[in-house]
Amino acid sequence: MKISFRIWVLIIALLLSLIAIRPSFESGVIVTSVDLDSPFYQQGLKSGEIIKSINGQEITSKEDYSNVLGGLFNNGEEKRVDLLTKTNEYTALINDTPQITVDNVPSSRIKTGLDLRGGARALVQPDIEITDAQLSDLVEVSRNRFNVYGLSDINLRGVTDLSGNKFMMIEIAGATPADLEELISKQGKFEAKIGNETAFVGGDEDIRDVCRNDAKCAAVTSCFPTQEGFGCNFAFTIYLSSEAAERHAAMTKVLSLDPTGQYLSEKLYLYVDEKEVDSLLISASLRGQVTTEISIQGSGSGVTREEALTNAKADMKKLQTILLTGSLPYKLNIVRLDTISPHLGEEFTNSILLAGVASIFLVSVVIFIRYRKFKASLVLLLISFSEILIILGVASFIGWNLDLPSIAGILATIGTGVDQQIVILDEAEKNKHTSIKQRMKQALFVIMSAYMTSVVSLIPLYKAGAGLFKGFALTTIIGITAGVLITRPAFADFVKNMEK
Repeated sequence: MKISFRIWVLIIALLLSLIAIRPSFESGVIVTSVDLDSPFYQQGLKSGEIIKSINGQEITSKEDYSNVLGGLFNNGEEKRVDLLTKTNEYTALINDTPQITVDNVPSSRIKTGLDLRGGARALVQPDIEITDAQLSDLVEVSRNRFNVYGLSDINLRGVTDLSGNKFMMIEIAGATPADLEELISKQGKFEAKIGNETAFVGGDEDIRDVCRNDAKCAAVTSCFPTQEGFGCNFAFTIYLSSEAAERHAAMTKVLSLDPTGQYLSEKLYLYVDEKEVDSLLISASLRGQVTTEISIQGSGSGVTREEALTNAKADMKKLQTILLTGSLPYKLNIVRLDTISPHLGEEFTNSILLAGVASIFLVSVVIFIRYRKFKASLVLLLISFSEILIILGVASFIGWNLDLPSIAGILATIGTGVDQQIVILDEAEKNKHTSIKQRMKQALFVIMSAYMTSVVSLIPLYKAGAGLFKGFALTTIIGITAGVLITRPAFADFVKNMEK
């Protein structure tokens, strides 16, 4: 059989999808969050690291992790725990199970949503009407505040329904609805302290503005090599109220200089909900000065210059957000609160995938009985599974979390694909007086018309239900687009070759 250009496009798309999915067979458990008070957190253990062994015992799964730690802490005595990760080693003397949340190492780059992993989901709405920019700020502030509580495996995003109402979707893997409700109910409190005294608080009361999008007053100022790699400094200006400026001047007036003479002896400490999130040096020139403009400086580091620059920008944005609002700027009302069991999600996924495979197989049998073409049935199977692989590849590439609506979208794509392949087979069977090329053109025209209708109807669904159907709409659009551009033309060429 001659391999046409369209079939080559399909082959290349499948190879790229496999690269994007990147199957993994690595053992161990991946750290999803570390408690701020844990000695391992203080030593530098962070989410994303893969634990390979504990006290010399190999860890291959969550069960191994629980069994090893359960055997260590059964009498309350202080024990030495040696954690070996893929990149580092950590040692601590503790008398209780370390506050580390882990999960099995993903077998691929495919990300699954809360429906499949289990946890809690909340749809919340501010008590006042807000703009898109305010919704974006609310999401950013909330993300930083959740990070303060040591929650890393969390997904926050702003959503809008068809009526224009704005919500924030919060998903936390492994949490309970009670945990999530407690976090949402706390509006938060930001304070900047010098010693034990409060210099100013977040919000409009003390901070009039924060320079964020102007290179004249907010920028990365320099990058330089270090022993570990590279570092980059940043600086931005905040604008205090006159009352906060006078309070800051009175507090700094009594401070001495540090040994370098460039900074004051005390730092400016930033707190969110009584937890310290950062500390900043105070320039000696600000001692006793009543000024409403203060330059905040900091730095970011990385192995490469690009990584250091990216981290510096991220740290600057985080500080800007905390200083601008600190706590949540609005009271949040819980519109919907759900809990998802990972076991139910896994069972449902297995059932629905099994049903999908069975459906494809039965349709292939029907195609064989109807057209008496064994090759056509095999090609239909090949194309259907190719579409699934391409959808998963695209989802992995863009980092999309596949949830139950997304799986429903994949099944809808399979159904649409089978319908359109039957259209192609029917066009190939009739009007034998015209060329097979012309018949395939007519079939692809019908398919393209149906595609445009589907996309137009799915776009409103993308925002419907405050974004709860976003997974279904997105995966369906990805699937039918890949079908029209890649798999349908390739299937048409397969049919042309079989007709010849």
